[in-house]
Amino acid sequence: MKELKQRSTCPISTSLDVLGDKWTLLILRDMVFAGKSTYGEFLQSAEKMATNILADRLAVLESQGILTKAVASDKKSKFTYRLTEKGIDTVPIIITLLVWGTKHCSTIVDPGLLKELEAGQEEVVEKYQQLAREKSLA
Repeated sequence: MKELKQRSTCPISTSLDVLGDKWTLLILRDMVFAGKSTYGEFLQSAEKMATNILADRLAVLESQGILTKAVASDKKSKFTYRLTEKGIDTVPIIITLLVWGTKHCSTIVDPGLLKELEAGQEEVVEKYQQLAREKSLA
C-alpha cells in the first residue's frame, strides 16, 4: 500500500495530501468527464503524463480508497479503474475547479457542459456523480 505522510491534521492540508497534485486531479477529471478507465486511456490525455507519474498516482488513488483496480474482462494483462464512493465524492471539487478555471483562466469548455452549469451547478454535480456510480457498477 502506498503510504502518504500527513503534514498536519488540518482538513485542508490532509485533503491536499491526497488530492493536491495536478496529475491526480487530471486522472479524476478523465474518469468523471471522459469515462476513462484504463492505463492506456489515461496516457492519451492531452497533458501527456509520464508513465511513472501515472503509475504512482493510480497507486496512491487506489491505496487511499478513491478508486479500485480490477483485471479487465477482455484482457488479463490489462486493468480497469473505477471510482469508489469516496472517489465519487470528489466530483463537486472537480466541477468547482472547472467553474473557477472557466471564469478566471483562458480555457475551452464543452458548450453543452457550460450551458448545464449555467442552469445549476448542483444538478451537474448530481448528474456526474450518478454517471460515475453507474460506471463503477458496470
